[in-house]
Amino acid sequence: MDRLISLAAGVCPETGPADFVSACADAGWPACGIWFDPDTWTDAVARDVRRRLDDTGLVALDMEPIFVTPDGDHGDRIIEAAAAIGARNLLVVSRGVDDDRFTERFAELCDAALPHGIGASIEFMAFMSVRTLPQALGVLDAVDRPNGHVLIDHLHLARTGGTVADVAAIDPGRLPYVQLCDAPTAAPLDVAGLVEEALDLRLTLGAGELPISELVDALPTSTALSMEIRSAALRRDFVDPVERAGHVLATTQDALGR
Repeated sequence: MDRLISLAAGVCPETGPADFVSACADAGWPACGIWFDPDTWTDAVARDVRRRLDDTGLVALDMEPIFVTPDGDHGDRIIEAAAAIGARNLLVVSRGVDDDRFTERFAELCDAALPHGIGASIEFMAFMSVRTLPQALGVLDAVDRPNGHVLIDHLHLARTGGTVADVAAIDPGRLPYVQLCDAPTAAPLDVAGLVEEALDLRLTLGAGELPISELVDALPTSTALSMEIRSAALRRDFVDPVERAGHVLATTQDALGR
């Protein structure tokens, strides 16, 4: 498997960002995601995260989340933090704003991130304001920024009616990375169920029924793969973050081919 693979920060939500870097490194991952908490992120945290990335050689594939809301967002702070640690991508979600306002703000975020060499990726979800892949692509078309991208989360793609063929049709330059997990084919019946599934019920690759290999084969060879496997069962069965990260790495390698 020649693609860069990464462990998403949401796999270990109880672990601080610096300790998460160390756990991923100890488990053998080449890259990881970084969670930004506006209440706890400081310059000291940024220095610690950067030091551990430098010491381990891990790539900071992305930093998340930027929720664009009617009350504002922490996007400017996150861009500053991402630049400080060397993160490659930002994850951006529209929550409670219309497409015109989100398009305006997303353009601003892209412009602020561009001088740092950072991309901004729109993640669509059935329970957020940008709900589908076509809607996200419409925002990208309107923004027309070189570092504006779309983030395919395989679970959200499946739950919003998207297909592998839809992903294959996307401009390769818009897909720096995707998020993978597995799940049953049958979707939850309501919004509350969709939210619970996204936060607590994701499966490791090969443990469900999503077309994982088909999606990977449809992606540009340069697209990195982030394992977004938020799972209450994993948190229960693998309390230690290194053991949890190691289990997800082993199952990922088995599913994708070592």
